[in-house]
Amino acid sequence: MQKPTLDIQLKTLPHQPGVYQYFDANNKLIYVGKAKDIKKRVSSYFTKTHDNGKTRVLVKKIAQIKHIVVETETDALLLENNLIKKHQPRYNVMLKDDKSYPWICIKNERFPRVFPTRRIFKDGSEYFGPYTSMKTVWTLLDLIKGLYNLRTCNYNLSKEKIEAQKYKVCLEYHLGNCKGPCEDLQSEEAYNKNIKAIREIIKGNFKDSLSQFKMQMKQLAQDMQFEEAQRIKEKIEVLENYQVKSTVVNPKISNVDVFSIISDESYGYINFLQLSYGSIIRSHTLEIKKKLDETDKELLELAITEIRQRFSSNSKEIYVPFKVDLGDEIKVSIPKLGDKKKILELSLRNAKYYRMERFKQVKIVDPDRHANRIMAQMKSDLRLNEEPRHIECFDNSNIQGTYPVAACVVFKDGKPSKKDYRHFNIKTVEGPDDFASMEEVVYRRYKRLLEEEQPLPQLIIIDGGKGQLSSALKSLDMLRLRQKIAIIGIAKRLEELFYPDDPIPLYLDKKSETLKVIQQLRNEAHRFGIEHHRNRRSKNALTTELETINGIGEQTIIALMKHFKSVKRIAEATVEDLEKVVGRAKAKKIKAYYSKT
Repeated sequence: MQKPTLDIQLKTLPHQPGVYQYFDANNKLIYVGKAKDIKKRVSSYFTKTHDNGKTRVLVKKIAQIKHIVVETETDALLLENNLIKKHQPRYNVMLKDDKSYPWICIKNERFPRVFPTRRIFKDGSEYFGPYTSMKTVWTLLDLIKGLYNLRTCNYNLSKEKIEAQKYKVCLEYHLGNCKGPCEDLQSEEAYNKNIKAIREIIKGNFKDSLSQFKMQMKQLAQDMQFEEAQRIKEKIEVLENYQVKSTVVNPKISNVDVFSIISDESYGYINFLQLSYGSIIRSHTLEIKKKLDETDKELLELAITEIRQRFSSNSKEIYVPFKVDLGDEIKVSIPKLGDKKKILELSLRNAKYYRMERFKQVKIVDPDRHANRIMAQMKSDLRLNEEPRHIECFDNSNIQGTYPVAACVVFKDGKPSKKDYRHFNIKTVEGPDDFASMEEVVYRRYKRLLEEEQPLPQLIIIDGGKGQLSSALKSLDMLRLRQKIAIIGIAKRLEELFYPDDPIPLYLDKKSETLKVIQQLRNEAHRFGIEHHRNRRSKNALTTELETINGIGEQTIIALMKHFKSVKRIAEATVEDLEKVVGRAKAKKIKAYYSKT
């Protein structure tokens, strides 16, 4: 039978929850997605125009559609997650699980051992975790070891072997770390009571152990066994100190998973906090590489399913920053205030810190990826047609119209390119006229680049509001560059970004990397312009002083400055020293001038 066309496949899709799979012409799986309504979701790929280029490419490659109908949205999420991890389709986000996470094992045996492991066996043993770091595991095990006496040997302590006196106590017994169950010195009931308490501590419940130790301490004190009572007191302090160190949120917030997300053009960072008995017992951040234009909602839904599977979480409630679709089995809460809101903010802060750390690492290891990410972010934030790999920023400098100058600084791939910086002395403008000055320097700059056939920038930034931007636009119009280069103005007071022919300014987030790059450009242009302005003003001031001396002309001043380097040295020089440079007659005039002042 001939394979049905895409049109026919689309018409026959069910209005049911489930998973859809896209295959290319070579029958290779290229994308997996989940939907409440498979037909509506899949049809949307073919009926609307996609802004994202990768999505357009994906749609062109689809040759066959397969689907799996499931009972609920939760089942769809789980199935999508498993298929992505198994097949790693080209256009799906990347879900890597190459870590072997540590667990705490309570062994299924008589007088159970408690130890760390990275391997799970289906032998009836209890496994708690996985934990995101071995440090957490050892901290918990050290705490347990300090509170309870457990065996560490791997003997088979069956009742028959103990009664047959097959084993002898070891050094651990003599050190006080074990109570010798191998010689029947500790009952199975007493040992299992400790294991029960340990199980609760691992889960984050310290309440039972604390109350048990406090009762023991009081009883020992009443029986005048003060040394034993002191040892129990020390155990209580250890347990209370550990409880304080673990972040206690609110005892009423119990058995809850908290998820938050922060994302950029290429990656999503999802933080997971697990709460048990009011304390944070686990934190983990998952980095997901985007393949299409996935929304934060889509990424978060996928990450929640993946993380809960990975860490075997059975919590019935989750806290998230916005509504997500996880089916009816999980209660989804969006905290608005109080401790619940604070814990969500803590999760978001963890995601942000993780993202910052990754940026710093990438900047060192792969600087190109860092530059590419910032360029893509700027293109998106500033609504540009292409990435602003080459940016130029202009600023005017003058004091009451004196010595007007302008500066042009150049950034390439988000970094200063100082060899390309230029300053301009204003030639055609009289008096303090920032608008006319901006028109002049922009015209001169790009007229020269066109004449020399130099590459033009993708973005021009004008330091100033609408007036300066309009002046710069006049010059671009004269050079017929208006549609070839993007141009924006930045006003200092509120960091408003102005666009040509748009009366409403754009406001970027104060923490936005795009705004930081623009501010860096603006500040660098201001610094470079002020520096040139000061140099010019200083040079003119010094030269003017020498010009007031009768009989001293331009060539004489140049000769003196070349030799003495500064006006101060000229003023302090002897007649003999001056004579060597400009002759006796001029030397006397200069000396006579500075003798009067």
